[in-house]
Amino acid sequence: MKILLIGASGTLGQAVIDELGARHDIVRCGRTSGDVTVDMREASSVVAMFRKVGEVDAVVCAAGNVPFLPLAELTETRYIEGLQDKLLGQVRLVESGTRHVRDGGSFTLISGILSEQPIVAGACASMVNGAIDAFVRAAAIELPRGIRINSVSPSVLTESMESYGPFFRGFESVSAGRAAMAVSRSVEGRQTGQMYKVW
Repeated sequence: MKILLIGASGTLGQAVIDELGARHDIVRCGRTSGDVTVDMREASSVVAMFRKVGEVDAVVCAAGNVPFLPLAELTETRYIEGLQDKLLGQVRLVESGTRHVRDGGSFTLISGILSEQPIVAGACASMVNGAIDAFVRAAAIELPRGIRINSVSPSVLTESMESYGPFFRGFESVSAGRAAMAVSRSVEGRQTGQMYKVW
Protein backbone atom coordinates (compact mmCIF):
# COMPACT_ATOMS: atom_id res chain seq x y z
CA MET A 1 0.00 0.00 0.00
CA LYS A 2 0.92 3.63 -0.44
CA ILE A 3 0.39 5.26 2.96
CA LEU A 4 0.46 9.00 3.60
CA LEU A 5 1.71 9.57 7.17
CA ILE A 6 1.22 13.01 8.67
CA GLY A 7 3.44 13.61 11.68
CA ALA A 8 6.09 11.21 10.42
CA SER A 9 8.96 12.77 12.37
CA GLY A 10 7.20 12.63 15.75
CA THR A 11 7.38 9.92 18.38
CA LEU A 12 4.26 8.10 17.21
CA GLY A 13 5.05 8.74 13.56
CA GLN A 14 8.46 7.08 13.86
CA ALA A 15 6.85 4.07 15.56
CA VAL A 16 4.29 3.82 12.73
CA ILE A 17 7.15 3.81 10.21
CA ASP A 18 8.85 1.02 12.18
CA GLU A 19 5.59 -0.96 12.24
CA LEU A 20 4.41 -0.48 8.64
CA GLY A 21 7.47 0.65 6.69
CA ALA A 22 8.77 -2.83 5.90
CA ARG A 23 5.47 -3.85 4.28
CA HIS A 24 4.28 -0.64 2.66
CA ASP A 25 5.43 2.53 0.88
CA ILE A 26 5.30 5.37 3.41
CA VAL A 27 5.03 8.96 2.20
CA ARG A 28 6.38 11.00 5.12
CA CYS A 29 4.74 14.31 5.84
CA GLY A 30 5.28 16.97 8.49
CA ARG A 31 4.84 20.66 9.13
CA THR A 32 8.47 21.46 8.26
CA SER A 33 10.04 18.20 7.02
CA GLY A 34 9.34 15.03 5.07
CA ASP A 35 8.66 14.01 1.49
CA VAL A 36 5.95 16.67 1.50
CA THR A 37 4.96 19.34 4.04
CA VAL A 38 1.58 20.41 5.36
CA ASP A 39 0.09 22.77 7.89
CA MET A 40 -3.16 21.08 8.93
CA ARG A 41 -4.42 24.43 10.26
CA GLU A 42 -4.69 25.72 6.69
CA ALA A 43 -7.15 24.15 4.25
CA SER A 44 -5.13 25.31 1.25
CA SER A 45 -2.03 23.56 2.61
CA VAL A 46 -3.93 20.29 3.00
CA VAL A 47 -5.28 20.55 -0.55
CA ALA A 48 -1.78 21.24 -1.89
CA MET A 49 -0.36 18.25 -0.03
CA PHE A 50 -2.86 15.84 -1.57
CA ARG A 51 -2.32 17.29 -5.05
CA LYS A 52 1.40 16.67 -4.69
CA VAL A 53 1.07 13.15 -3.24
CA GLY A 54 -1.67 11.91 -5.58
CA GLU A 55 -3.63 8.73 -4.96
CA VAL A 56 -2.99 6.77 -1.77
CA ASP A 57 -4.37 3.65 -0.15
CA ALA A 58 -4.33 5.02 3.38
CA VAL A 59 -3.97 8.28 5.27
CA VAL A 60 -2.61 8.11 8.83
CA CYS A 61 -2.45 11.12 11.11
CA ALA A 62 -0.02 11.06 14.03
CA ALA A 63 -0.06 14.81 14.56
CA GLY A 64 -2.12 17.45 16.30
CA ASN A 65 -1.59 19.93 19.12
CA VAL A 66 -3.85 21.17 21.90
CA PRO A 67 -3.12 23.54 24.79
CA PHE A 68 -2.85 22.07 28.29
CA LEU A 69 -4.08 24.84 30.60
CA PRO A 70 -6.33 25.12 33.68
CA LEU A 71 -9.96 25.72 32.79
CA ALA A 72 -9.83 29.30 34.14
CA GLU A 73 -7.01 30.11 31.69
CA LEU A 74 -8.63 28.60 28.59
CA THR A 75 -9.80 31.62 26.65
CA GLU A 76 -11.74 31.27 23.41
CA THR A 77 -8.50 31.94 21.53
CA ARG A 78 -6.75 29.01 23.21
CA TYR A 79 -9.68 26.67 22.55
CA ILE A 80 -9.59 27.69 18.90
CA GLU A 81 -5.90 26.72 18.75
CA GLY A 82 -6.77 23.13 19.63
CA LEU A 83 -9.82 23.07 17.39
CA GLN A 84 -7.94 24.41 14.36
CA ASP A 85 -4.99 22.07 14.80
CA LYS A 86 -5.88 18.62 16.09
CA LEU A 87 -9.63 18.56 15.41
CA LEU A 88 -10.31 20.55 12.25
CA GLY A 89 -6.87 19.66 10.92
CA GLN A 90 -7.85 15.99 10.85
CA VAL A 91 -11.32 16.78 9.53
CA ARG A 92 -9.59 18.64 6.68
CA LEU A 93 -7.54 15.54 5.92
CA VAL A 94 -10.74 13.56 5.44
CA GLU A 95 -12.58 16.30 3.58
CA SER A 96 -9.78 16.92 1.07
CA GLY A 97 -8.34 13.41 1.09
CA THR A 98 -11.44 11.39 0.27
CA ARG A 99 -11.09 12.00 -3.46
CA HIS A 100 -7.42 10.93 -3.29
CA VAL A 101 -7.95 7.69 -1.31
CA ARG A 102 -8.43 4.65 -3.52
CA ASP A 103 -11.54 2.45 -3.30
CA GLY A 104 -11.47 0.43 -0.08
CA GLY A 105 -8.75 2.64 1.42
CA SER A 106 -8.72 4.15 4.87
CA PHE A 107 -8.18 7.08 7.19
CA THR A 108 -6.68 6.62 10.65
CA LEU A 109 -6.98 9.63 12.97
CA ILE A 110 -5.45 10.20 16.41
CA SER A 111 -7.46 11.05 19.53
CA GLY A 112 -6.50 10.03 23.06
CA ILE A 113 -7.45 8.74 26.50
CA LEU A 114 -8.61 12.15 27.72
CA SER A 115 -11.82 11.76 25.73
CA GLU A 116 -12.97 9.42 28.52
CA GLN A 117 -10.57 10.01 31.40
CA PRO A 118 -10.09 13.76 31.98
CA ILE A 119 -7.26 15.41 33.84
CA VAL A 120 -6.71 18.84 35.39
CA ALA A 121 -5.64 21.28 32.66
CA GLY A 122 -6.90 18.92 29.97
CA ALA A 123 -10.36 20.31 29.15
CA CYS A 124 -9.42 21.36 25.62
CA ALA A 125 -7.75 18.01 24.91
CA SER A 126 -10.77 16.11 26.26
CA MET A 127 -13.13 18.16 24.10
CA VAL A 128 -11.04 17.72 20.96
CA ASN A 129 -10.38 13.99 21.45
CA GLY A 130 -14.06 13.30 22.11
CA ALA A 131 -15.02 15.22 18.98
CA ILE A 132 -12.54 13.27 16.86
CA ASP A 133 -13.94 9.93 18.03
CA ALA A 134 -17.52 11.12 17.39
CA PHE A 135 -16.57 12.39 13.93
CA VAL A 136 -15.05 9.00 13.06
CA ARG A 137 -18.24 7.16 14.02
CA ALA A 138 -20.36 9.55 11.94
CA ALA A 139 -18.07 9.71 8.91
CA ALA A 140 -17.83 5.91 8.76
CA ILE A 141 -21.45 5.61 7.66
CA GLU A 142 -21.10 8.16 4.85
CA LEU A 143 -17.68 7.78 3.27
CA PRO A 144 -17.98 6.59 -0.34
CA ARG A 145 -16.41 3.71 -2.27
CA GLY A 146 -15.82 1.46 0.72
CA ILE A 147 -13.38 3.90 2.33
CA ARG A 148 -12.93 3.17 6.03
CA ILE A 149 -12.14 5.48 8.95
CA ASN A 150 -10.99 4.75 12.51
CA SER A 151 -9.30 6.53 15.38
CA VAL A 152 -6.46 5.39 17.61
CA SER A 153 -6.82 6.54 21.21
CA PRO A 154 -3.64 6.01 23.23
CA SER A 155 -2.81 6.83 26.81
CA VAL A 156 0.16 9.11 27.36
CA LEU A 157 3.16 7.71 25.48
CA THR A 158 6.02 6.35 27.56
CA GLU A 159 8.46 8.21 25.36
CA SER A 160 6.69 11.50 26.15
CA MET A 161 6.55 11.14 29.91
CA GLU A 162 9.41 13.58 30.48
CA SER A 163 7.27 16.35 28.98
CA TYR A 164 3.73 15.23 29.81
CA GLY A 165 4.22 13.06 32.90
CA PRO A 166 3.24 15.80 35.38
CA PHE A 167 -0.17 16.07 33.71
CA PHE A 168 -0.77 12.30 33.86
CA ARG A 169 -0.15 11.35 37.49
CA GLY A 170 -1.55 7.87 38.12
CA PHE A 171 -1.91 7.01 34.42
CA GLU A 172 -0.16 3.98 32.98
CA SER A 173 1.82 5.06 29.94
CA VAL A 174 1.96 3.01 26.75
CA SER A 175 4.81 2.69 24.29
CA ALA A 176 4.60 4.36 20.91
CA GLY A 177 5.13 0.88 19.48
CA ARG A 178 1.88 -0.34 21.06
CA ALA A 179 -0.02 2.62 19.63
CA ALA A 180 1.54 1.94 16.22
CA MET A 181 0.20 -1.61 16.34
CA ALA A 182 -3.30 -0.15 16.67
CA VAL A 183 -2.58 1.98 13.61
CA SER A 184 -1.65 -1.23 11.80
CA ARG A 185 -5.01 -2.78 12.79
CA SER A 186 -6.80 0.21 11.33
CA VAL A 187 -4.80 0.37 8.10
CA GLU A 188 -4.45 -3.33 7.38
CA GLY A 189 -7.75 -4.52 8.86
CA ARG A 190 -11.30 -4.14 7.59
CA GLN A 191 -13.16 -2.43 10.45
CA THR A 192 -14.57 1.06 10.21
CA GLY A 193 -16.01 3.56 12.67
CA GLN A 194 -13.88 2.11 15.46
CA MET A 195 -11.92 3.72 18.27
CA TYR A 196 -8.88 1.56 19.03
CA LYS A 197 -8.09 2.13 22.70
CA VAL A 198 -4.44 1.68 23.68
CA TRP A 199 -4.67 2.06 27.46
